[in-house]
Amino acid sequence: MRFMMFMYPNMEIVGDWEPPGAEDVGKMAKFNEQLTKAGVLLSLDGLHPPSEGARVRSTGGKVGVTDGPFAEAKEVVGGYWLIQAKSKEEAVEWASRCPLGEGDFIEVRRVYEMSDFPEDVQAAAELSQVPPEQTSA
Repeated sequence: MRFMMFMYPNMEIVGDWEPPGAEDVGKMAKFNEQLTKAGVLLSLDGLHPPSEGARVRSTGGKVGVTDGPFAEAKEVVGGYWLIQAKSKEEAVEWASRCPLGEGDFIEVRRVYEMSDFPEDVQAAAELSQVPPEQTSA
């Protein structure tokens, strides 16, 4: 099973969203190395602040774009890990090893696999698959 682990920094402390310092990055690098050595890490990345992002939303059949920052945002994803684990409990155990700052938290969510869906949904999804040879520019 694949799980996403979303990092939410404590916005009360982070405030204007400063990039992490060398000490914090060093601690996180050790955690990431543990994930790698255990063979569970599939992908990871930190994200730029919401002030550099945009939200695309559909309202009343129309698509609108709002550039960041987003004043109403109280919780913001700061980064993520995609891991392979045998169970939710194992994924939570990995998340609990992360060197979190005061008030930071990680949300652990299972990724849908196509086999999780009924056959009719799987068939509909297959229709939308673009053959790999058509995806290169």
